[in-house]
Amino acid sequence: QVQLVESGGGLVQAGGSLRLSCAASGRTFSSYGMGWFRQAPGKEREFVAARNWSGGSTYYADSVKGRFTISRDNAKNTVYLQMNSLKPEDTAVYYCAAGPRGYPRAPDYNYWGQGTQVTVSS
Repeated sequence: QVQLVESGGGLVQAGGSLRLSCAASGRTFSSYGMGWFRQAPGKEREFVAARNWSGGSTYYADSVKGRFTISRDNAKNTVYLQMNSLKPEDTAVYYCAAGPRGYPRAPDYNYWGQGTQVTVSS
């Protein structure tokens, strides 16, 4: 079992930055691929970024490439999402997830956090 707790969300102006954190419980965190997804009001959950257990494979949605960076610290059981140059369309609840491979699709993930709200004002 892996439990995930996100933090770092909030309200920011367009062009600003936020760093989301996702703390994981469990001794096997380093063996999991980790991903970030988001869901805006009235929309389906969408993929944002993912990184496999070793960090050798990283994926980003086209909409966030060049602005967002996913990283992980296996010693701290934590994965991060650094978000720069935020836009109003980035407004959503952001979820972190853990799965065996860290692929850019939701069905690949077994464990999900509760989410953290990110609101970008124009």
